[in-house]
Amino acid sequence: MKKNLLLIFILSFSLFEAAYGQNMWTEKASFGGEKRTRAVSFAIGDYGYVGCGEDTVEMTHNDLWRYDPVADVWSQMMTLPGSTRRNATGVAIGDKGYVGLGADSSVSSAGSILDDWWEYDPNTNAWTQKANYPGGIDVNGSSGFQGVYFATAFAIDTKGYVCGGKMGSDFYGTDLWEYDPGSDSWTRMADFPGGDRYQMSSFSVEGMGYAGMGIDHDLFRKDWWRYDPNTDSWTQTTSLPGSERAAASSFVLGQRGFIVFGSDGGYKDELWQYNPFTEAWNIKANFPPSGRKNGIAFAIGDKGYAGTGSAATGKKRSFFEYAPLHPIGFSENSTADISVYPNPIVDQAQIIINGTDEALSYEIWDLTGKLITKESLFSNTLFVNRNDFNSGTYLIIIKDADANTIKTDKLIFI
Repeated sequence: MKKNLLLIFILSFSLFEAAYGQNMWTEKASFGGEKRTRAVSFAIGDYGYVGCGEDTVEMTHNDLWRYDPVADVWSQMMTLPGSTRRNATGVAIGDKGYVGLGADSSVSSAGSILDDWWEYDPNTNAWTQKANYPGGIDVNGSSGFQGVYFATAFAIDTKGYVCGGKMGSDFYGTDLWEYDPGSDSWTRMADFPGGDRYQMSSFSVEGMGYAGMGIDHDLFRKDWWRYDPNTDSWTQTTSLPGSERAAASSFVLGQRGFIVFGSDGGYKDELWQYNPFTEAWNIKANFPPSGRKNGIAFAIGDKGYAGTGSAATGKKRSFFEYAPLHPIGFSENSTADISVYPNPIVDQAQIIINGTDEALSYEIWDLTGKLITKESLFSNTLFVNRNDFNSGTYLIIIKDADANTIKTDKLIFI
């Protein structure tokens, strides 16, 4: 039975999680090696892997540790045969892990910037050296290149992608390189369009890569870009609604990307979830101990894991499991439908939600990632006035009683 239109303010889902969401994070066994920052991480099958990085006395490492979430135990695996390193790049492609690049000293000017690339086979616990990364800058005329550190990486299907990074005191990259394990070859793809960038974060969802945030030559950033490997093209998507930041960590659950940690000059403890269907960010339960940067993160099954890194009180070994309060949705509810008329909106628009009798709420966001309004909805109809919005395109998100997105649409105000 339809009720009369009634819009009331309700507590946001982020406030709900502030009260109850700490139960999402559970402390697990601390990382098996020394306190560690600037390490690499990836997950293959039922295990997570963490390695390399820098300890409390600024020594770089080339060790590798495996985390078993069932036994809550860390086991040391075969050491990376290459140099010790920090701010290296790690990514899982299929059933293999790949680690390489980075700097072999805590002070880059005192050591080497690396371009080697290694494949890890978890079945044999063995490393195999692969084709060197071909990016970086020419340091000796035509005689040689050096590699990159602070680059980010993601995998789509059977290929890996390495993006951006730093090559020296004032050399930063926009390169995107595709690595094909089948042919052991690198191909340069379309450059990252956000400009020179290092300490970015990235993940892949639904056959697309996402990269953003980080630092250009001088400033922290919060823009995000989507990479389509089918067209070798980038499209700007919604910016992080929080502050600009770098040195964050990421993982993927279901069809959602997550960002945790980071630095905007301080240490961030926020956990943000990205929905590729709505291009919207939602804040989730904060990381419980404290803010961190240069930590690690990965996902195993339906749980995320994050830890290590640097905090205001120094480097850390502690490690936590994130279990969402509700299952991560794999797609929007196809039985619900939104009708907006007129759209574009000159004066007032009527929005009708069909196909569901649930209690609903709605959010309206602008395309920079700013939440404009969020209210509950006890009718399947609402009216939106043009005078309440600046000209431009907005996103309306309809959510169910559990704050899961069931449908989205664009609103265009002229």
